[in-house]
Amino acid sequence: MTVIDFVIIAIYLAIVLYIGYYFHKRNKGAEDFYVGGRNMGKWHLGLSVVATDVGGGFSIGLGGLGFTMGLAGSWLLFSGLVGAWIAAALLIPKVYNTAKLQRFLTFPELLKHHYGSRIALWAGIISAIGYIGFTGSQVLAGAKLTAATIDGLSFHPAVFILGTVAIIYTAMGGIKAVIYTDTIQWIVLLSGLLFIGVPFALIKNGGWTQAMASIPMELKQLTNISWSTMVNWMFTIIPIWFIGMTLYQRIYAAKSEQEAKKAWFIAGLFEYPTMAMLGVFLGLMARVSIGNGIMPGTIDGIDPESAMPQMLKYIIPTGALGLVLAAYFSAILSTADSCLMAASGNIISDVLRIKGKAGSIKLLQLATFLIGGLSIAVALLVPSVLELMLLAYAFMVSGLFIPVLGFLFFSKPSKLGAGASMITGSCTMAILEFSQVKLPYALSPVVFSVFVSLVAFLLFQVFSTHQKSI
Repeated sequence: MTVIDFVIIAIYLAIVLYIGYYFHKRNKGAEDFYVGGRNMGKWHLGLSVVATDVGGGFSIGLGGLGFTMGLAGSWLLFSGLVGAWIAAALLIPKVYNTAKLQRFLTFPELLKHHYGSRIALWAGIISAIGYIGFTGSQVLAGAKLTAATIDGLSFHPAVFILGTVAIIYTAMGGIKAVIYTDTIQWIVLLSGLLFIGVPFALIKNGGWTQAMASIPMELKQLTNISWSTMVNWMFTIIPIWFIGMTLYQRIYAAKSEQEAKKAWFIAGLFEYPTMAMLGVFLGLMARVSIGNGIMPGTIDGIDPESAMPQMLKYIIPTGALGLVLAAYFSAILSTADSCLMAASGNIISDVLRIKGKAGSIKLLQLATFLIGGLSIAVALLVPSVLELMLLAYAFMVSGLFIPVLGFLFFSKPSKLGAGASMITGSCTMAILEFSQVKLPYALSPVVFSVFVSLVAFLLFQVFSTHQKSI
């Protein structure tokens, strides 16, 4: 990289920090900090949702999937489209008006409304743990990106630099800074990938025809995926649209129910096919670039998640490389900021139960700094971006998904059922994951954990209904 590339990246990061400062001066209370005054429109929300959900982690992770399994890796984000559209049809109509009337700020407050304060407390803990891990995955993605593309900048300093930027502007600006910067970041990301990354990758590899001829046939087929992998992704990704604190904050921030639903449909289309295909295609181009000798190394000897960032360093000229890296940094920050907001909200509002009190914004900002520090520590400990993201999602899904289905489909959902499903689901997930038990059909622990959680909920639901009928 040259001085010009560094200047471009520095200018971009400075703009992001300024936006955080700008909204810091205009936040008047917790509603501004968390839900942006509840007057956000569909395009800002939709772009913010997809920027948060895809983010740098999935951007780097999709590159790794494209490198190893080809176009079939795009099915990962097809589950995101399905989840977004189902949530728009089932969840938002059930949630929006209640949230506006009750002035909810967090996801566990919704569970408190249906199940009581104890369930909300445990939901806040589960959600905060999950989002600390997910924030860590974004910082890890940024570190892999910088270590692969910037000569002289090693992994550990990169973790601290990106983590610090995300922490500072999130703590300053709150949800308005997050949503408005997400809009900018998503435009920068798409522009960088479409108009710089893809064209230069094709040019350097001899054009479309030659590049396609260099790719093994199985990697060009959407069927190059096992049914168990599809099931694992569906069980992990679709439910997150029903339990993600970052997503509830955007539902609450919408100016109307219709704007929220439109935002979710917009987000789904940007996830698949737009970002899904872009991500895996660049991963494929990294594989082709190694085969053509454009970048050093061997296909078997490189970390798949680092291959695509390394390719960028060799194919993109001065100045343009800075723009593309800014695009990826934007994706990383767009997810990290939202996850930090979610985790700090869970800790302050739902676990410590400090809401609307004097100095609450200062406590929220302090929590953001502390949680950000924990996320940086997680990024230093776990090697795989995609593995860490999916693990964080799976932990939250195992404990929180079934209680949400409970209030969606039962007029009087069981409080005991909600508690039992949360405990059994999250504990089952933790035991199966850390014991490394081999599960049948190569299914993920989240599949069995959700099933156990469902059984626990239904047993108590049937029992409570039976008791009332006696």
